[in-house]
Amino acid sequence: MASTVRVWDLPTRLFHWALVACVIGLAITAYSETGLDWHARLGYTVCALLLFRLVWGFIGGRWSRFASFLYSPASVVAYLRGRSHPDHLVGHNPLGAGSVFAMLAFLIAQVGTGLVSDDESAFTGPLNRFVSTSKGLAATWYHKRVGQWILLALVVLHIVAVLYYLFRKRENLVRAMVAGDKQVPAPAQPSRDDAASRGLALAVFAACASFVWWIVK
Repeated sequence: MASTVRVWDLPTRLFHWALVACVIGLAITAYSETGLDWHARLGYTVCALLLFRLVWGFIGGRWSRFASFLYSPASVVAYLRGRSHPDHLVGHNPLGAGSVFAMLAFLIAQVGTGLVSDDESAFTGPLNRFVSTSKGLAATWYHKRVGQWILLALVVLHIVAVLYYLFRKRENLVRAMVAGDKQVPAPAQPSRDDAASRGLALAVFAACASFVWWIVK
């Protein structure tokens, strides 16, 4: 019998949509000299968000923890062959998990190269002085010529996957990421999403934001 389960806690949902807004803003400001300051500010915000997500991946709600969607190769193969584990229908399935890890990895690379970059004209990253000139220029090249296009491809792939699940499998992934709840075929352990966990998330994000502010200053 179908059951409604709280899958995505509020901190995870806020992280997701804040990241979406920042990525859109970064894409808009990337090629505007007048918007370069905002591009940097949005990049610092993404840095704080990523630090938060890394911590929340260990202490967050049940289905937000990395352990809940860190699948073995055998599990991925079984999923592709149509032999789904019940957990695949609750949180991230193996393909979705791969997408999440890839997105996080390349976002970290993009933020990292931005922090040490030097375009020799309008912007120098706050950590550029800690790397050699050649490494700073190489980071800038990756940031502008490689990383952004990989992220664009991952975003497009993510949107295509969401649309596929919506129209082909009749599963609204966006609704779950907005409301937090999801209809699953059988009862499942919900994610903790109470005042205490939300307060903890706020404290963690404040610490991450303070750390990024310290790096920038």
